[in-house]
Amino acid sequence: MAHEIAVADGGRVRELSAVLARAFHEDPVMAWIFPDSAGRRRALPRLFSVMLRFQHLRHGASEFITPEGGGRIVGGTLWDPPGQWKQPFWRELLALPPYVWASRTGTPRAITVVNAMAAAHPAEPHWYLSIIGTDPDPRFRGTGGGTALLRSRLDRCDRADQPAYLESTNLANVPYYERFGFTVVREITVPKGGPVVAAMWRKPGA
Repeated sequence: MAHEIAVADGGRVRELSAVLARAFHEDPVMAWIFPDSAGRRRALPRLFSVMLRFQHLRHGASEFITPEGGGRIVGGTLWDPPGQWKQPFWRELLALPPYVWASRTGTPRAITVVNAMAAAHPAEPHWYLSIIGTDPDPRFRGTGGGTALLRSRLDRCDRADQPAYLESTNLANVPYYERFGFTVVREITVPKGGPVVAAMWRKPGA
């Protein structure tokens, strides 16, 4: 299937958030934060909407993908440029109430996950892939959308000689990212009985 990729903006936050919510419904980390399936289904669109509006959109680096010719969004990536993955303290304070509203009873576990990932985050400048997800609808699975989304930014990383970093919250996806040159540099065990997350680094040109 041919695709078109565009920069995410405020006009399609709701649609992109819904797609990412469906993509991450069975994710081990999200399932640990929101153990109840029905509650997770309600919480995830809110959470991704807050992530987009309060963190990622302002960088102009996050993207969504549609079938060629337009139509519904079938996937997206949330990227932060080098030096921008961690927000200034004042932005964190501004974003805290929306994040609590989005996560609700899952807030304590969400904070535990965020803190564990932040503690392991590399200091070297890099592009940070916070989120990548594609619609689990069988009509769109396996059509190359995820590959196109990854290549869109990684090709630019290679041209600029810049590394990239991600955390795979589902260990089953590690081999997929390895195909694009990412390697596991450490495993992050979320405290308090949380799941294991694979921290993955990609050298430019890998």
